[in-house]
Amino acid sequence: MSQHQNRTVHRMPGGPMRGGPGMRFGMMPGAKAKDFKGAISKLVGYLGKYKWMIVFVWVLAIASTVFSIIGPKILGKATDELFKGLMNKISGSGGIDFGKIGEILIRLLIIYLISAVFSYLQGFVMSGVTTKMTFRLRNDIMDKMHRLPFGYYDGTTHGEVLSRITNDVDTISHTMNQSLTQIITSVTSVVGIAIMMFSISVKLTLVALCVIPVSMIAVVLIVKKSQPHFVNQQAYLGKVNGHVEEMFGSHIIVKAFCGEEDSTRVFSEYNDLLYTSSWKANFLSGLLMPITFFIGNLSYVVICILGGFYAANGTMTVGGIQSFIQYVRTFTQPISQIANISNVLQQAAAAAERVFEFLNEKEEVPDAENALVIANKASEAKGNVVHIDGSVSFENVSFGYTPDKIVIHNFNAQVKPGQKIAIVGPTGAGKTTLVKLLMRFYDVNEGAIKIDGHDIRLFRRNELRSLFGMVLQDTWLFNGTIMENIRYGRLDATDEEVIKAAQTAQADHFIRTLPNGYNMVLNEEADNISLGQKQLLTIARAILADPDILILDEATSSVDTRTELLIQKAMDNLMKGRTSFVIAHRLSTIRNADLILAINQGDIVEQGTHDELMEKDGFYAKLYRSQFEKVD
Repeated sequence: MSQHQNRTVHRMPGGPMRGGPGMRFGMMPGAKAKDFKGAISKLVGYLGKYKWMIVFVWVLAIASTVFSIIGPKILGKATDELFKGLMNKISGSGGIDFGKIGEILIRLLIIYLISAVFSYLQGFVMSGVTTKMTFRLRNDIMDKMHRLPFGYYDGTTHGEVLSRITNDVDTISHTMNQSLTQIITSVTSVVGIAIMMFSISVKLTLVALCVIPVSMIAVVLIVKKSQPHFVNQQAYLGKVNGHVEEMFGSHIIVKAFCGEEDSTRVFSEYNDLLYTSSWKANFLSGLLMPITFFIGNLSYVVICILGGFYAANGTMTVGGIQSFIQYVRTFTQPISQIANISNVLQQAAAAAERVFEFLNEKEEVPDAENALVIANKASEAKGNVVHIDGSVSFENVSFGYTPDKIVIHNFNAQVKPGQKIAIVGPTGAGKTTLVKLLMRFYDVNEGAIKIDGHDIRLFRRNELRSLFGMVLQDTWLFNGTIMENIRYGRLDATDEEVIKAAQTAQADHFIRTLPNGYNMVLNEEADNISLGQKQLLTIARAILADPDILILDEATSSVDTRTELLIQKAMDNLMKGRTSFVIAHRLSTIRNADLILAINQGDIVEQGTHDELMEKDGFYAKLYRSQFEKVD
């Protein structure tokens, strides 16, 4: 693994970040598609990479359709031969030539077999195309997720994002897999059948073609009515998924505060809206097939009457009438299929619009072209190489999650290499926000943050974050073994290094008492170990990462007093020679800090050592004493 690997050892937990704006969902329900044609054209653009495979599918579809279209006319010759033999038998001039009929039927069977083979190959190739397109689309969404700013996730539920990468992409995949080949087959069938019908009877064909404009008018009217409901269906599906994901992830809190009834009520509201939009969309789209069939049946009745009249006059043969009627029945099917495809395409367009809306979201500011390269022990990097000692400076920093709500005001601070900096203050003062700015999860609105005199915006984000080890108050562990969770701090670490890190973090003893020890698998929520044990594992992960700068956000908040003392000792050893930022609520844990920054409403109101600030008897002293005095 690269020496500049990302040592950020804790991802932000679910839900909106502190200080962020309120929740929002993707596409607003009730709105029509913003760019229906644009979504479809972008979808076609994704398929453009596989254009030669699609051309091959088109050839196979045309070949399959042509062979199946020829069938009824050949069958009509068999009928004519049978009718001719019956007439000869009645007149006594001969009999039925079963040999010739058999030859015709064998030829017909071969044609249908060839058509079936082409149809199978067409489906096989098209499945490969849509699978590759889906794979690429999901990869693009995943890449986009890593390029989006943290602000996007502040205002979007996890379920909404998941809905786009799962439900919406699945909808596109199924539509492309089923509908694209059906479009090719249906269009080819309509053209081919029309040609065959013209070859049998021009007059009857003109009657049959009257079905097309009438059917198209019906299709257009229904599509206009149903499209908004398909858009709503996808939007409300995202809302339902978002709510379910949020409630499932916090089911303990829901149970503890008896929130089941309220959760069920909100779910029912979303589900009712989803039901209503889905019902309307499917009801209207479901009208397409019966309406087009009804129109087709009207023309079928007229053709049967005219066909009987022509057969009686001797203008057409019985086999010709039979073939034409078969073509007419077949002719209405592709028209109905095209109508049905237009319905399915609406749903795909709504899903595609949501996916491309996500892919078009504003991304993070790109990294500097001539970015600085951080030198380390094993680095042979070339370019603007800089050596990091660990000094950090905040110079006139101002920041707000939204332009109208600034939470950090003209912030200034100087941190020397190897210092332990404690950041204290009331809730909402901006302590965690400072850390997010330092790791460049957000960019400052004004001013600059510098490491060893270099603006952090001159580093690549991954390069910058490789300097930091981070342990947050809210632990994050994933579904995997304890060994894998600790090794997340440095993926190339050996088992011995992982165990040593666990020992330093005072976690080795409890790990060995668990079933399977280091090979115990944590479940998805990691709730098969205690909250304090989870905290110990994240601390072990930070120790394994061996970062240049350490960030601790109330890292010992979930452990008992005895374990806290042991961890504090391990942390003191870990912080030796490293610049460390400690966000603390229990002020007794940071009395030995080299510098304490007391923050209130985004401003440093006091700074100094513990003893210096206690002598001032100001903001910090009052905050410190409040933790030991009885509150009335």
